[in-house]
Amino acid sequence: MLVLGLDTCLNACSVAVVDGGRTIAHRTEVMARGHQERLAPMALAAMADAGLAFDRLERIGATVGPGSFTGLRVGVAFAKGLASALAIPAVGVGSLEALAAEAPGLVAAAIDARRDQLYLQVFEDGVALMAPDVLPVGVAAARLVELAMGRKLTLVGSGAPLLADAAPGARTIMPEGCDARHVARLAAAKSPTPIRPLYLRAPDAKLPGGRDP
Repeated sequence: MLVLGLDTCLNACSVAVVDGGRTIAHRTEVMARGHQERLAPMALAAMADAGLAFDRLERIGATVGPGSFTGLRVGVAFAKGLASALAIPAVGVGSLEALAAEAPGLVAAAIDARRDQLYLQVFEDGVALMAPDVLPVGVAAARLVELAMGRKLTLVGSGAPLLADAAPGARTIMPEGCDARHVARLAAAKSPTPIRPLYLRAPDAKLPGGRDP
């Protein structure tokens, strides 16, 4: 299956064209902001690198969060719009699931959610041991100890340093964002369902008068 994978949820913009287990093209740029301006040109460039027209795509996969509210909306909107134009499915992939794909075995994907909180999900060989959640750092550490039960562990994501004391000796991987190659492969394996953002807490930003956006 020929899939275009996209990630704009964290501190990078990543695009990949994947056919089955083979990566045909991959581009990534580190950025905290500016995903909206860079995503379409990067997708065009990746398709050009692959030597393929967009109408050859069979599916689009995009990270849906948790992560930057603005960033994930950019990716979801782009994926939905392009999928609609091409009449193909757009499939959402959790950013924690995509991060966990960086390593085999027991993996804790953790994103620093600020305000002494973490977005956390734990996987074993790609199978989720818990649903994605936003937790105080202390609670997340206790949950990790309970699930790991002393086994060898890999910590992936910006929240990894906050869990280091709960997982002594754990391997640590801290990518700036999710790898779109993993996103594409995970999307290919999922049953198509309507793509929508995954919000685990309300946005930090407030409108004038203290109202939520």
